[in-house]
Amino acid sequence: MKKTIKIIVVLTIIGIISGALLTKVNEWASPLIAANKKAETEKGIFLVQPDGKYYEKINTNDIEIYKVFDDNKNFIGYSLAFEGNGFQGKIRLMVGLSTDLNKITSLEILEQVETPGLGTKITEEPFKNQFKGLQTFPQINWIKGKTPEEPNEIQTITGATISSKSVVAIVNNGIQKARSLKERGSL
Repeated sequence: MKKTIKIIVVLTIIGIISGALLTKVNEWASPLIAANKKAETEKGIFLVQPDGKYYEKINTNDIEIYKVFDDNKNFIGYSLAFEGNGFQGKIRLMVGLSTDLNKITSLEILEQVETPGLGTKITEEPFKNQFKGLQTFPQINWIKGKTPEEPNEIQTITGATISSKSVVAIVNNGIQKARSLKERGSL
């Protein structure tokens, strides 16, 4: 009985010390993580809007969206950061949109935890390049096993269909929310 109580006391003390250490590490790392996420988002804004030089965040609770301007401070389009579920976990992406939200300028995957060698191909050029100049109206569609024939279609990645379809769903969902904001006059 004494041995059991001793083990419980030792494990409780170890648990309390471990919990306190994890809390301190989290307090130390949280600002660094937030700063890195902000820097990655800012980098993404200009990757998807290559002609952009300045941006302005639009304050909304629905989505994270930025108005992007060129050297002469002319409005050239939007950069939309959005996330959703992939095959293995969250996919966070940045998509560049024209001023009327009907055309994609570019797409960047900011965060993903997809299957290495398969789902991670969503971050590579053959897949991402399909989004450049892609029409978004009425929505983006995906096709499997053949070349896209419509101006709003992309081809899924063989062996990573779920990841490909997830990216399309995330983009469509984000654009739908942006259009809703624009219709209400919030953009």
